[in-house]
Amino acid sequence: MCGIFGIVYEKENPAMGAVLVKAGQRLTYRGYDSVGCGVFHEDGSTELRKDTGKIEDVDRRYSLSSLSGVRGVMQLRWATFGLPDQRNAQPHYDCDKNMIGAHNGNIVNTSQLQEKYRAEGHTVRSDNDGEMVVHAIEKHYDKGLPFEQAVIEAARELEGDYACVIGDIYTNRLFTVKMGSSLFLGVGEGFICCSSDLPSILDLTRQIVVINDGEFIEFNATSYTIRDIRDGHVIERASELSPLSPENADKGEFPHFMLKEIHEQPKKAADLLHFLEASREVDEFVNAIHKARRVFLVASGTSYHACLQGAYYFGKLAQLPVCVAIAGQFIDLFGDTVGPDDVLVCVSQSGETKDLINVVNYCKRKQVGRILGIVNVLGSSLMIRSEVHLPLVSDLEMSVPATKTFMNQIVMFLYLAAKLAQKRGLPGLNTAALTADLPRYIKETLTKAETPCRDLAEQLHAVEDLYCLGYGLCHPIAMEAALKIKEVVYSHCEGMYSSEFKHGPLSIVTEGYPILFLGTREDSGMLISHINEVTCRNGKAIAISPASPEIRKNASQMLELPEVPYYMVPMAATVVIQLLAYFMSVRRGIDPDFPRNISKTLTVD
Repeated sequence: MCGIFGIVYEKENPAMGAVLVKAGQRLTYRGYDSVGCGVFHEDGSTELRKDTGKIEDVDRRYSLSSLSGVRGVMQLRWATFGLPDQRNAQPHYDCDKNMIGAHNGNIVNTSQLQEKYRAEGHTVRSDNDGEMVVHAIEKHYDKGLPFEQAVIEAARELEGDYACVIGDIYTNRLFTVKMGSSLFLGVGEGFICCSSDLPSILDLTRQIVVINDGEFIEFNATSYTIRDIRDGHVIERASELSPLSPENADKGEFPHFMLKEIHEQPKKAADLLHFLEASREVDEFVNAIHKARRVFLVASGTSYHACLQGAYYFGKLAQLPVCVAIAGQFIDLFGDTVGPDDVLVCVSQSGETKDLINVVNYCKRKQVGRILGIVNVLGSSLMIRSEVHLPLVSDLEMSVPATKTFMNQIVMFLYLAAKLAQKRGLPGLNTAALTADLPRYIKETLTKAETPCRDLAEQLHAVEDLYCLGYGLCHPIAMEAALKIKEVVYSHCEGMYSSEFKHGPLSIVTEGYPILFLGTREDSGMLISHINEVTCRNGKAIAISPASPEIRKNASQMLELPEVPYYMVPMAATVVIQLLAYFMSVRRGIDPDFPRNISKTLTVD
């Protein structure tokens, strides 16, 4: 959530506003409710324009794209401290309007700082925590400290996880700080820029500097200096060529990123499987799990559902029971019990999920055995904190709802479970066959399911309340289906293990009440039993499974999955529920890429 971008040119750039707006558009997938741009001119003057609304609307109202400047700062804000209104929008000025700064993340002691800075005579214009970052640096800079020392002193006052970018009118430079939130530096021809995420940099340059937590960078148009936030000592680190390209952030021929990313899944699954076959880290990952006293799979949201799928795979293939925990719940539920013989597998597409980073930090303090990471964003906080990490190899995912990252998470778990089964001498999947076959099955499902999903969406798009029930291996996919429908359709949908439905929720069924059932053909006996509990009460049971005459006969209607092996049914079902949610969303006139109130990267508790 939130996104910052800052850039320094060698001289006044009449296209500064256009650069800032385009960078902001590349960050919109993170979620936001307000937009702002601040620029520094060569003559020492500044301009700041900001307000609530979509970036295109704010640009139209305030002519953001017309701004010129030698340095620029822009921010997309997702409201936490302070209402989503103009005064709380970022960037912010300092008291005398000599500085402009913006942040993402949370300054948790904002209330205390507001009171303190007002008592010290500061002009505090908002309720927003980002303004506290500016005043904290201003306070020490006005005492005569060099700017870099003022940054160090300010960091000692600011509590929380954040990243920020700030500059003043006196020199042609910007400072950027990473304290728990994502941050990258881009080095280009005649400019240097920083951003919360790579999409806004890749349009400009692919030379990237990864910044670690507890570091800050002073940069002008031609050089940068990395320092440790604790004592200011200089850290040498060269830029590297990013393997990602700007094309990853384009919709291409698709009307929405969500649909594009659904269609990218066969290739991304293939890329991941080929990577895993060649990776040295896989054996270390599997060995750590094999030797552990207990294994915890920890994540939030969609990634939690992937962990739940992983638990099924580890149990069925490798005969290993694992504990699955929601990240925000982990410390209270398991924190007092974890120890040096336990292993945490932490999963996050962004690598910045605050609930999960809290768990990692807690377990590091407790000296838990090993922390393993599964992450899509290289250089992210989770990657840096993990002893061993495996990348999801999904490239950039621009749509807020996770699609291809979820697919690669469950593919990753299937592969790891198969490897662990081999290590334990158990019969199981051949990973080479998995690599050869699974992408083909995903592609076949896309081809076969698109029209039936569009037709089913036409039936269901106006429904305000429904259930999605899964049995066995398909239980986590039912949970993910319900989340996707809530995210992009704005309908209430509850995901549940199908055998639990009779323990209370069955009372909601009335004539025509729609319920989706997900399952494998191997589980048809139980699935049919649960379907009949609904149909005998005149509910509408819509089955999603591989072809089965028995299931088709008992369900109100059926959407058939292609013929895929048992362990790959969840991947095929995933494609179907993603397409269904997408088509329902579009049919309702909702933009599925940017659903209201939610963010791609959740950097707050």
